[in-house]
Parts: sequence; C-alpha cells; structure tokens
Amino acid sequence: MGPFIFLIIVLLIILISCIRIVPQAHAYVVERLGAYKETWSVGLHLKAPLIDRVAKNVNLKEQVIDFPPQPVITKDNVTMQIDTVVYFQITDPRLYCYGVENPIMAIENLTATTLRNVIGDLELDETLTSRETINTKMRASLDVATDPWGIKINRVELKNIIPPAAIKDAMEKQMKAERERREAILIAEGEKKSTILIAEGKKESAILDAEAEKQAAILRAEAKKEATVREAEGQAEAILKVQQANADGLKMLKEAGADEKVMQLKSLEAFSKAADGQATKIIVPSDIAGLAGLATSISEVIKEK
Repeated sequence: MGPFIFLIIVLLIILISCIRIVPQAHAYVVERLGAYKETWSVGLHLKAPLIDRVAKNVNLKEQVIDFPPQPVITKDNVTMQIDTVVYFQITDPRLYCYGVENPIMAIENLTATTLRNVIGDLELDETLTSRETINTKMRASLDVATDPWGIKINRVELKNIIPPAAIKDAMEKQMKAERERREAILIAEGEKKSTILIAEGKKESAILDAEAEKQAAILRAEAKKEATVREAEGQAEAILKVQQANADGLKMLKEAGADEKVMQLKSLEAFSKAADGQATKIIVPSDIAGLAGLATSISEVIKEK
C-alpha cells in the first residue's frame, strides 16, 4: 500500500504541475520538445507532462520605455541630446519570442538610429519647433521595423531636447532681445496714444472754449440790446409824461383865463422841458406868434379830450 500511495501522490503532483491558468492581458508561449507548439490565451490550459513547457509569459498590455538621451546632429551641424519615450504593445507573442533575441534592446537601438536619421534632415530651429512631425515620422518608421517582431509602436514622444550650452546661451540672448524689442514697441505705442489723446483733449477744450465765448457774446449782445430798448422805452415814456404834464398845465391855465402871452411863454417852457438837456439843439420858430398858435392847437386838443 505504501508504494501505491506514493505513486498516486506523484501522479497528482505531475497532473497539478501540468495545469496552467493564463491571467487577463497575458499569453503563454508553449513549446513541445524545444519546438513551438502553440500560444495559450486567457483561461485554463493543460500541457503534456515532461514534453511540454511554457517557454515565455508575454504581457499584452501597452508598455512604456524611457530611453536615455541620445546624441544627434542636425542638418546645420549642431550636436544635441534628445531622449525619447516609446509606447508599444505586443500583438503576436510567437513573433515576439522568436523574432529577435532581445526586443527591448532592439527597440532602443532602432529608436536611436531612426532619431538620428530624422534629425539629420532638419535644422536646429526646425528641430525645436517640429516635435509633432518628428514624433509622427519616428512612429511610422519604428512600426514598420518592429512589425516582424510582433510589436506595434503606438506612439513616440520626444521627452526632452537639450541643445549645447553655447546654443542655449545664444537662444536666451535672442529671447531677451526679442522681449526688449517688444517692450520698446509697447512703450512707443503707449507714448503715441498718450500724445494723440492729449492733442485731442486740447482740441476739444479749445472748441468748447470757443463755443462758450460765442454763447457769452450772444448773451451779452442780447442783454445790451434789451437794456437799450428798455432805456429808449423809459425815455419815450418820460417825454410822454412831460408832455402830458405840460398839456395839463396849459389846460389849467386856459381854464383859469390866462391871456395869449402867458400861453406863449408856457409853450416855450414846454419846449425847454421837452429837450430836458438830452437834445443838442432846440428849434424855436422865428415868429413867436407861431408859439401861440401851437399853444392854441394844444389847448384845442385838450378840449377834445
């Protein structure tokens, strides 16, 4: 019973060792007697004992490799350091296992040579401003080259571009000069706009001053005109009041029975008062009898009233 139980235990151990469970996003490459047999995908699998073996466990996830900086020379003979990041994925585990001895090293060397070829066709300025173009060209070249290895290059990125120290200093000086030039332009434009605004302000101020002076002159002229009219009306009213008073006086004299000579004297006094010192000349009829006639006419006018 002892050897039989031992034999059963050994068989169970061998059977258990032949059972394989492939996890998600992985693949097992199986060989039989040293030759490729098949590729196991996700799930439970059973291999033949002693003659079958799992040669490689392949990770099917997208992987990232960050390569160290590589020296490259541009078209205008500038040497710089560029490090790249490659995103790849294994699409065929069989080709990945048997296509190349060391796939990661192969991708690194292929990336370095491809990068030198691409940068060699570009000048320094194009290299610094054409990252997207460089990434696209490198991805296309690497994808074609790694296809026989069962590898798909999904993306290539230039992580960092390190120019020589002298070139970096020159670029910094150029950037500083450009910033100073822009600052000078902005200052000049600001001064120009300020001068224009000041001139426009002075112009508007002069226009407003002229308009105000015009309005003031118009108001002064209207006020002077109104004062003259009022003064003339006042003088006319004063003359009328004087004449009315003289007429009333003559009327009273007439009613009192004054003779013709008194009437003539009163008429002369009326002319003198009518002048009131305002007229420069007083015209007196040569015939004093005319004054009497004038007085008589005035008395008649009073009677009619």
